[in-house]
Amino acid sequence: MANQQKKKLTPVQQEYKELATKREPARPVLQNCIRAFIAGGLICLIGQGIQDMFVHWAGFKKEDAGNPTVAVLILISVILTCFGVYDKIAQWAGAGSAVPVTGFANTMASAALDHRSEGLVLGVGGKMFKLSGPVIVFGVVAAFFIGILHWLFNPGAGGGS
Repeated sequence: MANQQKKKLTPVQQEYKELATKREPARPVLQNCIRAFIAGGLICLIGQGIQDMFVHWAGFKKEDAGNPTVAVLILISVILTCFGVYDKIAQWAGAGSAVPVTGFANTMASAALDHRSEGLVLGVGGKMFKLSGPVIVFGVVAAFFIGILHWLFNPGAGGGS
C-alpha cells in the first residue's frame, strides 16, 4: 500500500501490519555497508592491478591504460555472470558489486541471458537494455546538460580550433 492517505486500513489490516512489523527482522545496515565497501574496494583494487599491468607490461601510458582496463573488467564480469558466479558475489556484497562498471555489465549480461530463448533480436537485443537503458539515457542527458553549463560558464575552455 504505497499511498496510505487515500486508503484507510481496516482494523484487521492494521493488526496484521503491526504483527508483520514486529516480526520483520532487523536489517544489518552496518554489516551491509562493510560488505559493500570491501567488495567495491576489491573490484577497484583489481582494476588498479589490471591498469598497472597495462602500464608496465604492455607499454601503455597511465592516461591511456584506463580504457582497456575498463574493457577487461567488463569482460571479467560478463564471464562471471555467464557462470553464475557474479550473482553470488552480488548477493553477498550488495551495492558494492552493483555500483562499479562491473555491476552495469552484469545487469546487461543477465538480461541478455534471461531472454536468449526469445531470439537474438527481440530477446537478447530488445531486452538487454531493459534495466540498463534508463542508466544510459540518464548518463547521456546529464552529460549533455553539464556540457551546456560548462560551455556557458567557461566559453574559452571549449575544444575546437
